[in-house]
Amino acid sequence: MSTHDSDPLPQGREPFDLAGYVRRTRGRPCFICAILAGAPGYDLEQIVFEDEHHVAFLDRYPTMPGKVLVAPRAHVEHAVRDLDEDAYLRLMRTVRRVALAVEAVVPSERTYLLSLGSQQGNAHLHWHIAPLPPGTPYEQQQYHALMTENGVIPWSAQQAADLAGRLRAVLSEAGVDR
Repeated sequence: MSTHDSDPLPQGREPFDLAGYVRRTRGRPCFICAILAGAPGYDLEQIVFEDEHHVAFLDRYPTMPGKVLVAPRAHVEHAVRDLDEDAYLRLMRTVRRVALAVEAVVPSERTYLLSLGSQQGNAHLHWHIAPLPPGTPYEQQQYHALMTENGVIPWSAQQAADLAGRLRAVLSEAGVDR
């Protein structure tokens, strides 16, 4: 069930332990810095792009097929104050390149781009690239589609590896190496 007991989860979604997630994000070091440091428990095969300034990887808890996160390598926390104009524009060019690769691999009606996070958890600046599947009912679009409270998409490590490989291939063909 979703956060509203009377509302069933959208078709194809599994329940998500939001309380456990909040405990993990508030009680552990920065997950993006951990990924970059090669910490156990993070599958580096799900990284789809990296350069000297940025990293892009599959969302560990996807709410839409093909959901990817893009972050600066440096631990910065605010999209406006912590980046100078050149760094901000470089990050946004990377977000766009990765989003175009996602659109080339995953059917989408629209691609949502947004930066989430909080000083209270997931503070490392990151952008979500979330392709909305074609035919999604309007009531299940926009924020509803992004909220883990409405369930996450079940997928295997093999499905994730396949998607990551296809995204890396598109980015490589576009001249954007991993």
